Amino acid sequence: MQATRDVTQRYAKDGYVVVPDVIDPDLVGTANAHVDWLLARHPELTPEQLGHRLSRDDPFWIKLVSDDRLLDIAQLFVGPDIALFATHYLCKPPKNGKGVEWHQDGAFWPLEPMNVVTLWLALTDSEPANGCLRVLPGSHRSTLAEMRQTDPGSVLRRRIDADVDEDAAVDLVMRPGDVEVHHPNIVHSSMPNRSDRWRRALTIRYIPTSTRITRPDEASPYLLRGDAVPGVNAYLEPPPFRAGDHFPFPIDEVDAAC
Repeated sequence: MQATRDVTQRYAKDGYVVVPDVIDPDLVGTANAHVDWLLARHPELTPEQLGHRLSRDDPFWIKLVSDDRLLDIAQLFVGPDIALFATHYLCKPPKNGKGVEWHQDGAFWPLEPMNVVTLWLALTDSEPANGCLRVLPGSHRSTLAEMRQTDPGSVLRRRIDADVDEDAAVDLVMRPGDVEVHHPNIVHSSMPNRSDRWRRALTIRYIPTSTRITRPDEASPYLLRGDAVPGVNAYLEPPPFRAGDHFPFPIDEVDAAC
């Protein structure tokens, strides 16, 4: 991993930082197989809808977000006592993957205080052609803005109700296994996928155990590292593996990575 000081300084300055080569190709491949399994198991969902409620009863998903390489990065920003707030696969299929309007994550989240960090794990190449993440460097220093209704064809169907200087936007070109870290206030978006390739990522929202989830039904609260703060959150027990009900992942491979 990049030097800790470099990672935290870039994050403080720009509101985001990309850490290359965090997750090995074998585990990235298993995560992509997990996405395929989820899509086959839930034909009622689009690739953009593989959200946190599915993760609550998914042993592989919880093991993946508990990987020590990811938690070590999260710890730089939220401290040693780490819980999961929510996690989603952000997948855009070839040709017709939906875009995401300009927004700030913190505008949507039931957290008090808004002490949270997002890790965005690339599972495929992510480039402008297939709808990579776009950010406005330094915009994390602004407060959370109001949202307004917008394009019904986008994922969020809402966008920030403020002027956005698109000329200042940075396209984050990433490779499988790279991790991008961003602040809840940073303004970001992504374009639709019009290419003939998938764009897949796993997003993970980590909080310190001192942050309260005010609407637990909108979360997947798991204690992942360190100690809980009594009376703040009620955490779920990790789901046991049930053959036939759960993704049949190679346990030894994931345990070795965690």
